[in-house]
Amino acid sequence: MLLLAGCGSGKDSADLEGARAAKRVDREVAKAKLARAGTWGHYSGPIDTRWENDGLTMVLLNELRYTDPYGEVWVASAGSRVNGASIPRVFWTMIGGPFEGKYRNASVLHDVAYEQQTRPWQEVDRMFYNAMRCSDVGALTAKTMYYTLVRHGRHWKHPKAEASASGSAASPAPADDEIQNWIKTYDPSLDQIDAMARGETR
Repeated sequence: MLLLAGCGSGKDSADLEGARAAKRVDREVAKAKLARAGTWGHYSGPIDTRWENDGLTMVLLNELRYTDPYGEVWVASAGSRVNGASIPRVFWTMIGGPFEGKYRNASVLHDVAYEQQTRPWQEVDRMFYNAMRCSDVGALTAKTMYYTLVRHGRHWKHPKAEASASGSAASPAPADDEIQNWIKTYDPSLDQIDAMARGETR
């Protein structure tokens, strides 16, 4: 029995060491990505679109490709149909429509990625923030919009994201002007905005 217990203990130790090694690798990968993130990324070029007769749906006539600061490529293919459904309506009072002005490219990519749901929504929302900054949207506005997406967005479950998701209940949301003042005063990181949106800090 003692021998068997010793074998089991050795296996647990090996598993623990393996988990630690995996975490070290993840940290190094994250550092490498951050080291490459010197800009807000870049777009492949302008897009051409057509409005449908319903006045709500926009069709892409050519491909829109965005490479984010970490080298990840996001594609909205020609023929994609978007209507701003991935953007909470509260945004529309801030920016007009989701496909107006500097927000258009980021909104198109966000709509398509939300429809595909092939990546965790957390990654998609961060892409939206970076794509806005790439389109010269200011930090205060982009971070306020990012907060609203995390807090009120139409999210889905994804295995990669669920493994690290918090199970705590969110506290009541602060008012929009309170959030804007907080962002303007403290210039929080996206991680800090995530925590605020989940109600984990005030």
